[in-house]
Amino acid sequence: MTHLDLINSRRSIRKYTEKPIPEEMIHSLLEAAMMAPSAGNAQPWQFVVVTENALLKKASKIHPYVTMAASAQLGILVCGDLSKEKYPGFWVQDCAAAMQNMLLAAHALGLGAVWTGIYPMEDRVATTAKLFNLPESVIPLGFAPLGWPNQHPQSATRYREDRVHYNTY
Repeated sequence: MTHLDLINSRRSIRKYTEKPIPEEMIHSLLEAAMMAPSAGNAQPWQFVVVTENALLKKASKIHPYVTMAASAQLGILVCGDLSKEKYPGFWVQDCAAAMQNMLLAAHALGLGAVWTGIYPMEDRVATTAKLFNLPESVIPLGFAPLGWPNQHPQSATRYREDRVHYNTY
């Protein structure tokens, strides 16, 4: 599969089998995430890897769009560490790039994943920070439930000519 095929065929997966994810795959996902670009190469991210079923079930209650975490084999919380920023405020972009790298790596490895948003919703941030015992300087951006896919949605192009502007709007 080419890089463009990988990008164009990745879909959000919310149903998983019970097959466990090998530790070396988890390492590959995190390594891909940490290869993301970051402002000033600050790499202001922290990752919480969730493998305990009971904690995944608790995570599934963070907000209504993360319920699939209860049936996932793994969850990875992507966080911005404000103490590691070189350029304040850019942690959101940096961590979003890390999350996208991780989702693409999951797809390349045959895993299914979905990005569930936490930041900037204050209630989600507070609930997540408490559940995962995050230090004050660490802000949760998003939680990705992962597993071997038990669904196979098809991809269609999302290219929209009406959203493209050359040189000026």
